[in-house]
Amino acid sequence: MAGEHTLDAAAPSLVGGGGHAALVAQGGPLVDWLSENSGVFISGGLQIVLILLIAVILRAVAGRLIDHSIKRMAASHRRIGNGKLGTRVLAKGNGTRNERQEQRAETISSVLRSVASFVILGVAIVMVLGELGINLGPILMSAGVLGLAIGFGAQSLVQDFMSGIFMLIEDQYGVGDTVDVGDAVGTVEGVSLRVTKVRDLNGGLWYVRNGQIMRVCNMNQDWANAVVEMPLDASADVGHVREVVERSLDAFAEDPEQAGKLLERPTANGVVGIANGAVTFRVTAKTKPGEQWALGRDLRGHLKRHFDEAGIRMAYPMPVNPAGA
Repeated sequence: MAGEHTLDAAAPSLVGGGGHAALVAQGGPLVDWLSENSGVFISGGLQIVLILLIAVILRAVAGRLIDHSIKRMAASHRRIGNGKLGTRVLAKGNGTRNERQEQRAETISSVLRSVASFVILGVAIVMVLGELGINLGPILMSAGVLGLAIGFGAQSLVQDFMSGIFMLIEDQYGVGDTVDVGDAVGTVEGVSLRVTKVRDLNGGLWYVRNGQIMRVCNMNQDWANAVVEMPLDASADVGHVREVVERSLDAFAEDPEQAGKLLERPTANGVVGIANGAVTFRVTAKTKPGEQWALGRDLRGHLKRHFDEAGIRMAYPMPVNPAGA
């Protein structure tokens, strides 16, 4: 009986041992394959990690270089612009223009950083796929065909984006500027890489594709001129008119409310036209961008009051006699 219990107790261990040996025998090829290729796995894994690490570093370095370059470009452009405007403008300050330059620089930096990130990460992904043993030929060929199809099908979209990028780099206009882009004339309310939003005088909002803008007249860049032409009676003494205008301009330039808008003392250009019983006298005033319209209205009213005080009459249309009368 004791012998039987001993055999019975030993049987499970023998069966278990045999099962373990069978599992080891079945897993032997897998273990051998893992042992043989462990170096390849480790090397490939290290290569993938190294590729991703280099991509991250390159992306960070490219971002820093782009930010630094754009800031230097904006600072240089600002110095050149301030030099053109003169020391008087610098004394008055140019905070709005500097703020616009900073916003423009940030927009350009954001676009260029996105492009750099796309290129660097795209190359890194392709290299990782190559390390994994995936055949890149069909993938690259498919990507090339797809890019060609998109290029042909979205030419206008690509043109809009390229025009938007150059518009930002060249600082052609920005939000708040009054522009003439052909069909639309008004104030810029929004600028993106694809469209420019312009609010016209009647309150209509125009969406203009950047690729369709062939020319731009920016009325709010660097400085502007307020041009005032006063039609005076043909009998007015031009010398006396000039004296009155010069005194009026001196008083206008000394007005604290107007001095902040002026960059220079207004200039009396003189007579620019004689027709229909009128002598047209022109005055120009160099002013801050965007102030030319309001300043022109104030200057026109100011001159009219001085003309009235000096007894200088404004012109009125002369009647045209019919033929033979």
